[in-house]
Amino acid sequence: MSEAAKSSSIVSAVATLLENYAAGKRNFSNANLANAQLQGENLKGVDLSYADLSQAKLSNANLRGADLSYADLSQADLTGADLRGSLLLGANLRQAELKNAKLEGADYDRNTHFPENFDPVSAGMQQR
Repeated sequence: MSEAAKSSSIVSAVATLLENYAAGKRNFSNANLANAQLQGENLKGVDLSYADLSQAKLSNANLRGADLSYADLSQADLTGADLRGSLLLGANLRQAELKNAKLEGADYDRNTHFPENFDPVSAGMQQR
């Protein structure tokens, strides 16, 4: 698939996600949203478990109470994102940007992968 086609399919996937979310749908498990532009979006309570969000732009997004279990968030920009109460069990956050992210009460487990030098306990997260 060409780069232009990939870019177009990501834009289409984001538009579909936002449209369905606005209509009340919350289950987007296994979604392919790599490189998605979701800055500042309200996705409170969304189920993005097992989703590919690698390199996604999620800065200042509301992901409060979201299920991101086993999601690939590697190299995602989560600067200022609200992840309070979210599920990050088994999530891949390697090289993710978590500056100013709100993580209080978010759940993680021993299979969750964090960026180097990130301390989930000092961020207010709880291990399951």
